[in-house]
Amino acid sequence: MRRTSFFHAVMAIARKDLRAEFRSRLLISAMGLFALLTTMVFYYTLESRPEARRAVLPAALWVTVTFAGTLGIGRSLAAEYDRGTLDGLMLAPVPRAALYFGKLIASWLFTLIVALVVTFALSLVFNTNLLRVGWLLIALLGTLGFAALGTLLGSMAVYARSRETTLPILVLPVALPIIIASVNAAHGVLDGQPLSEWLAYPLLLASVDAVFLALAYLLFDYVLEE
Repeated sequence: MRRTSFFHAVMAIARKDLRAEFRSRLLISAMGLFALLTTMVFYYTLESRPEARRAVLPAALWVTVTFAGTLGIGRSLAAEYDRGTLDGLMLAPVPRAALYFGKLIASWLFTLIVALVVTFALSLVFNTNLLRVGWLLIALLGTLGFAALGTLLGSMAVYARSRETTLPILVLPVALPIIIASVNAAHGVLDGQPLSEWLAYPLLLASVDAVFLALAYLLFDYVLEE
């Protein structure tokens, strides 16, 4: 019974955030526009270096996803705090971890959408097919880990006065293993390497995702109270 109520609470919070965002479209529009503009910056700065374009595609994707994702991650909890509804959510008769996982699902979907938009844009402007199973799997795992970490650290920064600058400072150093593994795995997919040569990176991503999710489940209650 408790497991069912936990699942329903998670989905209710996620649906609430998704409905609110798709009504306003502020966050997804800002993240999508930032992603497209960054893609064009990479394209025009490499216009005279056609030999370097292919090599820079994985880094272009994950630099864009990282900075665009940082715009959106943690925004939901910050909005709840600014509206004064965060205390009500904390008093709801559901586990605090349900609040984390509900916010995580919404943040993950937004970040994944950005990754897909950037992948499609890079495929067009660099005339390279990036819509591959391996590439999309890396995007799925990488954005999950980034959203899991960002949602947890965003809950720590929600009470800070300068949370817009505090959150990137907290997230980027800790997210470095996710970014490095994602870029290296994407290089393996793009270069057509055998699966055995780059399989270690998706496994590392899955392990890091599991660690972040477990830590968030155990620590979110304490972090939010502090």
